[in-house]
Amino acid sequence: MTLDALRRGDLAGARELRLAHCGLTEFPREIFGLAETLEVLDLGGNALSELPADFGRLTRLRVLFGSNNRFARLPPALGDCAELSQVGFRGTGLREVPAEALPPKLRWLTLTDNRIATLPAALGERPALQKLMLAGNELTALPESLAGAAGLELLRLGANRFGTLPGWLGEHPALAWLGLAGNPALEGALPAARLVPWAALTPGALLGEGASGRVHQALWRDGAPREVALKLFKGAMTSDGLPRHEMAASLAAGAHPNLVGALGEVRDHPEGQAALLMPLIPPHWRVLAGRPSPESCTRDVYAPRLRLEPGAALTLARGIAAATAHLHAAGVLHGDLYAHNILWDGMTGAAVLGDFGAAALLGADAGLTRIETRALGILLEELCALAPAATALSAVAQRCLAPRPADRPSLAEVAAALG
Repeated sequence: MTLDALRRGDLAGARELRLAHCGLTEFPREIFGLAETLEVLDLGGNALSELPADFGRLTRLRVLFGSNNRFARLPPALGDCAELSQVGFRGTGLREVPAEALPPKLRWLTLTDNRIATLPAALGERPALQKLMLAGNELTALPESLAGAAGLELLRLGANRFGTLPGWLGEHPALAWLGLAGNPALEGALPAARLVPWAALTPGALLGEGASGRVHQALWRDGAPREVALKLFKGAMTSDGLPRHEMAASLAAGAHPNLVGALGEVRDHPEGQAALLMPLIPPHWRVLAGRPSPESCTRDVYAPRLRLEPGAALTLARGIAAATAHLHAAGVLHGDLYAHNILWDGMTGAAVLGDFGAAALLGADAGLTRIETRALGILLEELCALAPAATALSAVAQRCLAPRPADRPSLAEVAAALG
């Protein structure tokens, strides 16, 4: 057992230490024996409620996971960790986030599924802040200082209590991925869904798994039986928000050749799980990229040897731009326009955009869609790196990345330019 090995002194020189689900009620002080080398510490799934005041002795610590513990207050001692850049305290019952708990090099902060009602102005004063995940809290406002957080690219605000959205969101120069669903500011009538009884489905092999759920192949007996994809949501709260909002956005998106789309909402699951029925993607299609790593933070990780033919890159870019323009016309902000949410055929560039976990129904409000234009610009830059000869993409990418959102083209204009 890792904890026993730590106490025996067998882990001297370790750079990573994972003590998740070890039944800890107190911080093991033996960890300080690794102070000169430890960079990653996982304390998730224990019963901790505080960290020692001298926690800053871990001078090389870069990543700390404290999720699913019992912290009502983000430990102030985190602010003493000079190198700490990624902090995750999901589902701990947090109510208070003291300014002194925010380390100076904070880059990625996850406080999903807590009870936080206010945040300190100091949050917007961390110059490296790039990724901020706050879904499932009790927030009604954000610190105005975040408007000046020049590097903030990903922001998750789903399932909070915003009666009005912060006015600076649509003007922020760096925001590219924004989750908003489940706030009173956007509440409205959810689209009518086709209801599919569980009894009409026969689940099959697992096709894939993400943060919010598992996707299985299934047989749907709807007239002539057909093969479909079945997404079973893992729980009430995902990293982006609530399953019912993901399903609503998927259904509101309608049909498009470059969207995964949705066929209906599944009812009467024997264990009460939320579930969504989707078309089955050809088995040889694959995910375009891997999810961001702790090092890349907001950037996807591509296979090192992946290269695209210029024609394939252009086809892929054109299809995803058209799909996102279709979403915007339907009043849907995808919120997670990333290569890791794109499935493609691996050759010609035929592709579909999926995963509506961060999507929101904006209605007629198009003021936030230029945020998504920047996300597409980043994707186009990545495609240019995979297909250097696809020079037509580079100029469009630069227009999409204009610092002022008002200077960026709409996704309909981008799709026309690529077409």
